[in-house]
Amino acid sequence: MIVARFHHNLTLFSSPPPPSIKSKRLRPPVVSSMSSSPPRPFLEFPYLSASHRNLMFSLFSSIETRLAPDLLPSSLPPDVQYFESATGSSKGTLDILEGKEGSKVDFILGSWIHCDLPTGSSLDITTLFAFLSTATDAPHLLLEFIQSSPTSLILIIDLLPRKDLVLHPEYLQTFYESTQLEKQRQSLSKLSEVKPFLSSSLYIRSVLSPTALSISINCGSEEGARRLEELVEGHLNGVAKQIVQIWLDGCACGEEREVGEDERRVLIKRDNLVKRKAVEIDLAANLPRLFGEEIAGRVVAAIQKVFGV
Repeated sequence: MIVARFHHNLTLFSSPPPPSIKSKRLRPPVVSSMSSSPPRPFLEFPYLSASHRNLMFSLFSSIETRLAPDLLPSSLPPDVQYFESATGSSKGTLDILEGKEGSKVDFILGSWIHCDLPTGSSLDITTLFAFLSTATDAPHLLLEFIQSSPTSLILIIDLLPRKDLVLHPEYLQTFYESTQLEKQRQSLSKLSEVKPFLSSSLYIRSVLSPTALSISINCGSEEGARRLEELVEGHLNGVAKQIVQIWLDGCACGEEREVGEDERRVLIKRDNLVKRKAVEIDLAANLPRLFGEEIAGRVVAAIQKVFGV
């Protein structure tokens, strides 16, 4: 699903399956929790390959573990944590951990969505979105994998800027130049299977940073699925973990940054616009087509409540 999913319209891949398509209904997946808390369907990633699933679990776990002192337990109802369409052809999960009052963390959102396509293939989207509060002006974290075939993948990882980088060169230096994020992007761009991916939305492209890793990977050969696994395990794994570590060390857990009252008002306005656009462009437009109005409305309402929009 989800927040980062506003970067792409589902029609880039295929129309959602019509109501006549039937598939086996799945019960919510049961997973072992990292603690004594109740099972969380999001951590299962049941439709991904082993390397992809292990990477997503590792990334979310590293964020949650590092930020645990600042996070509240999830309070989402079970029918929002896991949901599926009436036909069972679309399934999704949502996990949101809100930050404690006064912390740098606003919320950590994770989700996956699986949709059977009329072509016989499927669309799988996994998303991590870590949103910081106005206690800091440091960038947010966005990570999203979109896969519509066993041999291809779209990946977006970015530290979303919260200031104009032209007006604030110190911000550009601190979070994008000194951290050498460009090296991470370039390391993947050298692979023959990798090409740049540009969203069709100019608004979305304006939200991303200059160092955003936004790529498509196509391994369309007989051994394509195996090659994609090799790329995820041997290349994407290290780059994704490195970028998340950069965000944790320099943004979520970095040095305190003074935010004045005037600046805080600007941050609130900017952050709320990003949240509102996420709901309008992505969720409100696409979820009803996949899950129906009732289920989509329930999920969107839960997200809007956390977003405060």
